[in-house]
Amino acid sequence: MSNRFYENPVIKWIEYRLPIFHFIDESVGSGYPTPKNLNYWWNFGSLAGIVLVIMIASGIVLAMSYTPHVDYAFESVERTMRDVNYGWLMRYIHSNGGSMFFIVVYIHMFRGMYYGSFKEPRELLWILGVFIVLAMMATAFMGYVLPWGQMSFWAATVITNLFSAIPLIGDAIVTWLWGGFSVDNPTLNRFYAFHYLLPFVLFGLVFVHLWALHVHKSNNPVGVDIKGPQDTIPFHPYYTMKDLYGLGVFMIFFMFFVFFAPNFFSEPDNYIKANPMVTPTHIVPEWYFLPYYAILRAVPDIWFVSAKLGGVIGMFGSILVLLLLPWLDRSPVRSARFRPIYKQFFWVFVVDCIILGWVGANTPDAVFHGVPFLWIGRVSTAYYFGHILILIPLISILEKPKPLPDSISAAVTEGGGATEAAE
Repeated sequence: MSNRFYENPVIKWIEYRLPIFHFIDESVGSGYPTPKNLNYWWNFGSLAGIVLVIMIASGIVLAMSYTPHVDYAFESVERTMRDVNYGWLMRYIHSNGGSMFFIVVYIHMFRGMYYGSFKEPRELLWILGVFIVLAMMATAFMGYVLPWGQMSFWAATVITNLFSAIPLIGDAIVTWLWGGFSVDNPTLNRFYAFHYLLPFVLFGLVFVHLWALHVHKSNNPVGVDIKGPQDTIPFHPYYTMKDLYGLGVFMIFFMFFVFFAPNFFSEPDNYIKANPMVTPTHIVPEWYFLPYYAILRAVPDIWFVSAKLGGVIGMFGSILVLLLLPWLDRSPVRSARFRPIYKQFFWVFVVDCIILGWVGANTPDAVFHGVPFLWIGRVSTAYYFGHILILIPLISILEKPKPLPDSISAAVTEGGGATEAAE
């Protein structure tokens, strides 16, 4: 911020007592040095933060009209859509915002894997990011139950029942989640309380995540550490303008679904009030859970481990295994730009994740060109864990990376450009 800004008497009075403007300037302003070569893939971190704020704000507004009771929940959502001023807009922003949140976070995670943002000294930054994803999933699942439609009820029944597979304490966990012996009013009340609370927990995790980011600064496309002022530019105005441009493009995409395809990501069965006596033909979670749903169904009985317990372990393990990435990948080079073998297998991994989502959207007994989806899911699940636990460590040991530029500054000059052109 300019010195003229700090000379304002009101600003000086506040700054002397609470140096909040200095804190903002050091965090996201001209006082925060940032690598000069960040591309648009780095926009998705700030987009995720903005969507989180949108979700919290719209959720608070919706909570004012929602009734967490099995006899009134479905009707209260319908009343919000029809009778509350702009209630339809708040509901569509919130419901589609959940999908937007997962889109930007998944892209943010894949970017981190591609450019090695999980490597030393950013291990804790990556670990916090994984916990943020887990908190997002819990929040999204709780929110999916609240409209109390058919898919909401049966998704709650199926997913909470999975915890019964945990030896010794599984049944107690299920009873606690239900608040009784079936999915009923106490369950809805608990999920409503958790869905309201968890976004603020999520906000706290994001704050610590940003704190960890500011300690060692952002990674960058070439994965080379900052070696001096010549490698950086101020975050403001350069990246604030870049983020605002990215936000504008993203909001066009977001608002397209809100205004023109508001139910694109929704299940039609969820517009039918929950009925414990009628089971939907095909119980399916939201699209962002489909890869994990495929993994859950793919695990067979293995010795003394039942398919149900194995599926639960596989589903949660598919996220928790990401915590090990900083230690599984031993390559001294961060960016996939200079790791030709790692880069090829990274894109195979991305395709594998998409295939898992496709498998999760289909019934296990369905076939694709004569091949059952169950077996496609098993092969894709095996590759998912094999890629992370076996291929990444092997590649990091056996691969010969390309030579790195001397510095970030060198990579964006004529000599550095030649290095990238040779890829």
